[in-house]
Amino acid sequence: MTKDMLHVVTEFCIVITSISIILLLYRAVVGPTNPDRAVALDTIGINLMALAGLIAIYLVTTQLNDVILLIGILLFIGTVAIAKFLEKGVIIERDMD
Repeated sequence: MTKDMLHVVTEFCIVITSISIILLLYRAVVGPTNPDRAVALDTIGINLMALAGLIAIYLVTTQLNDVILLIGILLFIGTVAIAKFLEKGVIIERDMD
């Protein structure tokens, strides 16, 4: 065997995470309700963070840490916006009183 155990496990996890993202994309498009779609999009973001972390482990680099942090920040902002839209029907309230 030329590959060590870390690379084999990392490749396996990358494949499983990619399959999970594909299944979540299906749920985000076909989901029966809007909250199902919101949860699917949120979980896709978490899986993208995991995928970036796994690729960083596989490549033995720390250059993707900023990407993981950026995905997390944008994911939080997107989750708050989707939750506000599902609750009130608008994201930005414009009171013209």
